[in-house]
Amino acid sequence: MIGIVAVIKVQEGKGPDFEAVFLDLAGKVRANEPGNLLYQLTKSRTEANTYKVLELYKDQDAVVAHGGTDYFKASGRAMGAFLAGRPEVEYLDAVV
Repeated sequence: MIGIVAVIKVQEGKGPDFEAVFLDLAGKVRANEPGNLLYQLTKSRTEANTYKVLELYKDQDAVVAHGGTDYFKASGRAMGAFLAGRPEVEYLDAVV
């Protein structure tokens, strides 16, 4: 399994707009990607305007498939208007 943690900072006051786009994306991921095991948006309790996306995939093929979907690309463009910088993305390998 492959985990991904993405730290996303949004512009002041843009949280609700960002959340709406992300939650639409999350619904599409859950409905269309059997290789995705978890796709969860979380909001930091200690860092203002900071979100963390927790992702878990069956394998590398599932990660590649996710990034190649039209809805992921479209959501990325839509969310870009609300971001306060580039997301920080970390890839993790499951310990079994």
